[in-house]
Amino acid sequence: MTPFFGLSLLALGQVALASQDAFQTKCAHFANKVNIPDVKVNFAEYIPGGTNLSLSDNAPSCGASSQSVAVDLCRVAMAVNTSGSSEITLEAWFPREYTGRFLSTGNGGLSGCIQYYDLAYTAQLGFATVGANNGHNGTSGEPFYRHPEVIRDFAYRSVHTGVVIGKELTKKFYDEGFKKSYYLGCSTGGRQGWKSVQKYPNDFDGVVAGAPAINFANLISWSAHFYSITGPSSSDTYLTPAEWNIVHEEINRQCDTIDGAKDGLIEDPTLCYPIFETLMCAPKASNTTSCLTSAQVQTVNKVFAPFYGINGTLLYPRMQPGSENYAAYIMYNGEPFTYSQDWFRYVVYNNPSWNGTSFNLKDAAAALAQNPYNIQTFEGDLSPFQKSGGKVLHYHGMQDQLISSEDSKLYYSHVSDTMKLPPSELDEFYRFFTVSGMSHCGLGDGAAGIGQGSGTYAGSDPEDNVLMAMVKWVEEGVAPETIRGSKFADGVGTKVEYRRKHCRYPRRNVHVGPGNYTDENSWQCI
Repeated sequence: MTPFFGLSLLALGQVALASQDAFQTKCAHFANKVNIPDVKVNFAEYIPGGTNLSLSDNAPSCGASSQSVAVDLCRVAMAVNTSGSSEITLEAWFPREYTGRFLSTGNGGLSGCIQYYDLAYTAQLGFATVGANNGHNGTSGEPFYRHPEVIRDFAYRSVHTGVVIGKELTKKFYDEGFKKSYYLGCSTGGRQGWKSVQKYPNDFDGVVAGAPAINFANLISWSAHFYSITGPSSSDTYLTPAEWNIVHEEINRQCDTIDGAKDGLIEDPTLCYPIFETLMCAPKASNTTSCLTSAQVQTVNKVFAPFYGINGTLLYPRMQPGSENYAAYIMYNGEPFTYSQDWFRYVVYNNPSWNGTSFNLKDAAAALAQNPYNIQTFEGDLSPFQKSGGKVLHYHGMQDQLISSEDSKLYYSHVSDTMKLPPSELDEFYRFFTVSGMSHCGLGDGAAGIGQGSGTYAGSDPEDNVLMAMVKWVEEGVAPETIRGSKFADGVGTKVEYRRKHCRYPRRNVHVGPGNYTDENSWQCI
């Protein structure tokens, strides 16, 4: 028995080695098989699992000189013409352990950065994955300057082009092709996912869109208007991060227990309308380290107010309370918001000398009137996507410091009103989840690890992984009732302190006991 068993192991090893050789050989010769108009393959190379892949050609502002790759895969890099004056850089990552699923990733900010961490993450889960640079390199908006075709790539064309080509390449690389197609993105990537749902309803069977930068032109203006409220750091209207922490503690004092638990988190910020005058220093106070001046209290009130245009029309809802400790360093830091300034300089006005310190409501009106290539991404009629059988899972963190979660709620209402569908019927193809304790697209103070990327991974079980929950919905018809988040002690891979099931909108989470707030079964969606 022993010699036979040993020979069997040897034979299995030889089969595995032959398979490995076949995969590597296919990868090595794949570039020669690509004959697609406007596509130039720069290289196709085999990447063994465990490689720390050098990204020497990645723009320095993208902040990634290397990427850890956990599984064997074939990396294909291409240049794709999108017009006579524009092109995208596109990569396709084909894993050896393939599940028959195609997926496109998205981007962030104004950036032309391939999100290699998302390519690595989804390839590790068995998806044939594509990612593009959105039509330009680096994080600056300067490439938009007097280049409308580059703006078109950014608005919608980069992702769609990558999907069309990526699907064709997947069919060429794998004999079985692909059975379902998916999308995963957050922030600008969330907007790109929604643009696909709205403009190309047949591109994906399932879309996971987080914290989407929809209502885009107004988002740009809303982000720009904070400087006019806070002023520079030398102004009496400015608050330091330490002073914003005073605000944060007062918000929690007034709103934390609305959901029934004192855990430092606000489950539903729409119920939280703090009275900030409670923070004002008394006229003769001897200790002013835990209070604010009248000018600073006015700043706080204005920061948490909705943003209205010249004629009083709502342009963008308020920043949700609870995010201020994160927003203090980027939105309320006494400087014009970089992405907003770039957008006005290189898109709205084609004037590189325009300065964000001068922003006013006329600028907001100009940005909205321009709306190049309908980058607003705020269409309410999703009927074509619904009829295609597609599913969309939309999530947003309730501590988002860059894109207010209130805008996602506004969009949900817009879809419901436009399609004349109540939540019970929207649920059939569109589910929106609010995630307490999640900052922008990732970690925050709560159970924010929902598997939306490698930095929030708590396993591949659909209950703990929002992408795999979408797969289960598309392929098995089982829609997620909740999405479960993990609170890590010190980042992904460390101890999970507790888990919480986050509700689909318009339900909200309340603590009903009998356990404390760390007991996920002591919460109920109502």
